[in-house]
Amino acid sequence: MPGLPARCPRPRDLRRGAVLTWVFLVAVGAAASTGCWDRTGAAATDSAAVLPSVRTSAPAPQASRPAGTADREAVARAAAEAVAEGKSGKKAAQEVVSRSGDRWGAVYDQGEYAAFAEDLDGRWTGVGLWAGRGRGGRVEVERVQPGGPAARAGLRAGDRLLSVDGHAVTGLAVADVVALLRGAAGTPAVLSLSRDGADFTETLRREQLRAEPVTVRELPGGITVIRVASFTRGSGERVRAAVRAAPAGARLMLDLRGNPGGLVTEAVTAASAFLDGGLVATYDVRGTQRALYAARGGDTTRPLVALVDSGTMSAAELLTGALQDRGRAVAVGTRTFGKGSVQMPTRLPDGSVAELTVGTYRTPGGRSLDGAGITPDVPADEGAEERARTVLGGLGVGP
Repeated sequence: MPGLPARCPRPRDLRRGAVLTWVFLVAVGAAASTGCWDRTGAAATDSAAVLPSVRTSAPAPQASRPAGTADREAVARAAAEAVAEGKSGKKAAQEVVSRSGDRWGAVYDQGEYAAFAEDLDGRWTGVGLWAGRGRGGRVEVERVQPGGPAARAGLRAGDRLLSVDGHAVTGLAVADVVALLRGAAGTPAVLSLSRDGADFTETLRREQLRAEPVTVRELPGGITVIRVASFTRGSGERVRAAVRAAPAGARLMLDLRGNPGGLVTEAVTAASAFLDGGLVATYDVRGTQRALYAARGGDTTRPLVALVDSGTMSAAELLTGALQDRGRAVAVGTRTFGKGSVQMPTRLPDGSVAELTVGTYRTPGGRSLDGAGITPDVPADEGAEERARTVLGGLGVGP
């Protein structure tokens, strides 16, 4: 297993004090059945990508552990004791995390953790569906990968997942469901599901899947829509390229709806597409204060609207908050998810990895988004894109 990334969107910390690898691990919880994101990746992004500036202040003396977080020493100790007794270190560690009240804390075995590395590259092996936790511990399909095995079989959002290869999933952590759905390409996955009260079974073949994180389309009236599905490696530079390639005079619509977060480095690079340097976010890790800054040279003149909804998480919320607080974009849509905590990894004696919450981040205006989310400047649910077009029409025309 490669060196552990520090993490924070899900969206999403420093990697050995060098490159920020802040992981918003909501990915695994709310948007990953193929094993999604909210991790800040291991190292830098593409060589062409602009890395954020990170500044660190001195740690507070004897900084206390934030409430509702797990003690990493206690987690590691429990795992070590379990391994010495011939028991599961992962299970023992997970029990400590669960008792701690750490909402985003989780423990992964080596295979699960390695699979996340694929996710950061926008590729994975699975059946092409994302699962989330519903009421009463039930697991539901949140969305499907267009053109993937699940989509071809007719599965759709809202379907209830009952079992995978005979293993009941109700009550399981979403990360465990992800592990069941993963596997070697070409192997079958037998899914038992329920829709509208009727149970049915589908046998799918796992495939190597790849997602395009950034897509661009043009709307009538000189509007360029840049949709960011997730912040995987290279996505920030793709946003920058899309802004540079937009026609002269075009207004911009940044669509972050349903974006579960990802690499914070990529979100900061994306922010650099619209800002000429300056603060993007601040965050703390066990009392040490740090700040993230955009690169200089972004487009600060084109009218910009950010489309958001309840599925906008973690790194995507960080980006939206920065653009909103800096007065660069008007946010349109519904309140975002509210994931603003920082997770960092701890390797356990049996090789598993514990992702534990160590702090929170804030927008340039000092807002903590954890549990609160972002309230859009212009509320819109149905017809949000049309509302955004109207807002852009009132913002004037770029150069």
